[in-house]
Amino acid sequence: MRREGWQVNHKCILRIMREDNLLCLRARPFVPTTINSRHGWQVVPNLARGMILNGINQLWVADITFLHLAEEFAFLAVVLDAFSRRVVGWALDTHLRASLAIEALEMAITDRQPVPGSLVHHSDSGVQYACGAYSELLHLHGIPGEYEPCRKSL
Repeated sequence: MRREGWQVNHKCILRIMREDNLLCLRARPFVPTTINSRHGWQVVPNLARGMILNGINQLWVADITFLHLAEEFAFLAVVLDAFSRRVVGWALDTHLRASLAIEALEMAITDRQPVPGSLVHHSDSGVQYACGAYSELLHLHGIPGEYEPCRKSL
């Protein structure tokens, strides 16, 4: 319509399309999910709720996100210190196996060397964080782990 000299905006176009019973649907882009909460691993209560932080290495928060590369998706696992909001551990790979989250946690532990019992770990209830190897690593370093029930699933 603009090419023909009409002054229109998107609302006008939608009104005209509605009057002619035309419907325009956009295809949603594919977004991979990073959470699989349907697993048999134990999910423990949220220990971070209500915590008042006054220093580093009191609460670490972990999550996984995806990066859309030119030809594939890559997944980034990150561990943040909630007080300083600094990335203390990360791992990048093209898979979503538990080893990705474990690698990020190992980097955080090596870099920060937290005192056993002084730190709480928080993440969603995805299988990467609830699996035995991840829980065992937390237990080995005296870090109580906790998981927030997630809303999305694979």
